[in-house]
Amino acid sequence: MESINTKIPKRKFSKEGINKKNAYFYMLPAIIFMVTLIGIPLIQVIWNSFHAKSLTNPALNDFIGFENYSKVFADTLFMGNMKNTVIWTVGSVLGELVLGLIVGVALNQKIKGRLFFRSMIIVPWIVPIAVAGLTWSWMLNPDYGIVNYLLEKTGIIEESIYWLGNKNTALLTVTFINIWRTFPYWVISILAGLQTIPDELHEAAAMDGASVTSRFFNVTLPGIKSVLSTLIFMHIVWTSVNFDFIWITTEGGPNYASETLPIMIYRYAMKNYDIGKSSALSVIMIIILLAIFALVPISKFVVKKVKGARNYD
Repeated sequence: MESINTKIPKRKFSKEGINKKNAYFYMLPAIIFMVTLIGIPLIQVIWNSFHAKSLTNPALNDFIGFENYSKVFADTLFMGNMKNTVIWTVGSVLGELVLGLIVGVALNQKIKGRLFFRSMIIVPWIVPIAVAGLTWSWMLNPDYGIVNYLLEKTGIIEESIYWLGNKNTALLTVTFINIWRTFPYWVISILAGLQTIPDELHEAAAMDGASVTSRFFNVTLPGIKSVLSTLIFMHIVWTSVNFDFIWITTEGGPNYASETLPIMIYRYAMKNYDIGKSSALSVIMIIILLAIFALVPISKFVVKKVKGARNYD
């Protein structure tokens, strides 16, 4: 009887499988970093929001359920600060979008000194926030600020205005300063997106008789749609949670006129020493932002379903 040698075939790993394993391996340090930097603190904040915790009494750690959330919503300043946050965020993002588009499109044209202007436009963005905030505070000072001086000399205003100390102008003034500092980032990003649009598209549209406005809305905007979407989402988050810029210029004043939710969180934690309430308000802000971003895919899904139903009919 002949012996039959049965050979067990060696397992072969596909190139795709090896690449996936290598990708996971190289991503591991970043995942660990993100979990350590964001995941663990986030869990701690959520945990603290359900407990009575105080900086002045470290031994206090009683579970109180949703009591911190109830106290936050019952705070008489909460709705006003929520409104300020919306004005600050929407005003800043819209201003940066409009100004960034105008300057970005202008610097994309073949004009004399374009390289110089492209190099200088980034200056406000690279200036540290502390320096920018203090400089604008000096410039807007009602006693010796250059802004009031120039406005009075040109006859625009009759007397100096305390831009950062008046409850009617403080929030809008800080929003303007934030637009001035941040719009260069939009310009650079939009310029990068404009470089990817082939010149042939503009030339073809011009040959077909499309006006400048028509080419902008039908060629330029669709070409940078992904860039603008990314910028808008990024800056909604960055602006809504911004703390340092408002704190440096007004500290949320006068009389809470420019106080936003991040300033309120700081006040709870570092002035009232109430970590529980500050954590609860932080969680509320996270939920609001997640809800806002969830509206985009939900709205797209609904629109798609509605169009599908119409086509079916």
